Amino acid sequence: MTRRLTDIELLRELEPVAEENVNRHLAMAKDWHPHDFVPWDDGRNFAALGGVDWDPEQSSLSETAKAAMITNLLTEDNLPSYHREIAEHFGFDGAWGTWVGRWTAEENKHSIVMRDYLVVTRGVDPVALENARMEHMTNGFAPGATSMLDSVSYVTFQELATRVSHRNTGKACGDPIADRMLARVAADENLHMMFYRNIVEGALDIAPDQALEAVVRILTNFQMPGASMAGFRRNAVLIAKGGIYDLRQHLDDVVQPVLRKWRIFERTDFGARGEDLREQLDRFLVDLEAQAVRFEESRDRALARQARREEKVDA
Repeated sequence: MTRRLTDIELLRELEPVAEENVNRHLAMAKDWHPHDFVPWDDGRNFAALGGVDWDPEQSSLSETAKAAMITNLLTEDNLPSYHREIAEHFGFDGAWGTWVGRWTAEENKHSIVMRDYLVVTRGVDPVALENARMEHMTNGFAPGATSMLDSVSYVTFQELATRVSHRNTGKACGDPIADRMLARVAADENLHMMFYRNIVEGALDIAPDQALEAVVRILTNFQMPGASMAGFRRNAVLIAKGGIYDLRQHLDDVVQPVLRKWRIFERTDFGARGEDLREQLDRFLVDLEAQAVRFEESRDRALARQARREEKVDA
């Protein structure tokens, strides 16, 4: 039986991969500034400074866009929990420490620009948003990662899921400024995903069975980081029905592309444990496909019923 590597051994073995990908990230990342994506002319004082407080009529966002923006922003807000997660597993030395600092700074930029946009445009209730931020950040978030491989496996899928969600939210807002802003944020998330994805790929070459075990454990128990926030279930339903992020996108746009990049079902270097895990993963994917089909059929029926009701109202 192949000896399991400790987290310290994995960090040491994967240090060249981390250094290569930190340098790659720094070369590819584009400088941008949150203030350039906020329509400041749309802003005005709230009641505390002699203006008018928020009213629902002031928002131009649909209920779906509001749910997505709030969920995405509160997810970005919980950065201290995510920073703690990767810092505990990566440490602060060498390329790992450089990445922890750079990633944290870039993620913080996302929450800055999204909050500024929502407050200036009065897209959502700023008091409710702040109360939700306080609650969500106080509770924190733990993805259930118990090892360095768990952590990098989780953030690989999570960063790609976040990219998909941001991109589709921008389109759902019906505002070209929001669309540009969230496209910029999504581009960052894609680069983050590539870093973590390449670390897992390196781990699969060094310790294939051990790395696959982490991937399967994370995928079969996957939850988005917003799962612990108040109102998440309601918002997740709106987001899914609105085509922003649903099971089909999770499977086709997040899970499958990453597994293909890692060549999970083509590799020939798994041992007996790895082969068992691969069969378990295959069964999980078949079940996820069935769930996605059932969701799509249910959503199509609901949309058809809604369309019929609207036709009767218009008649």
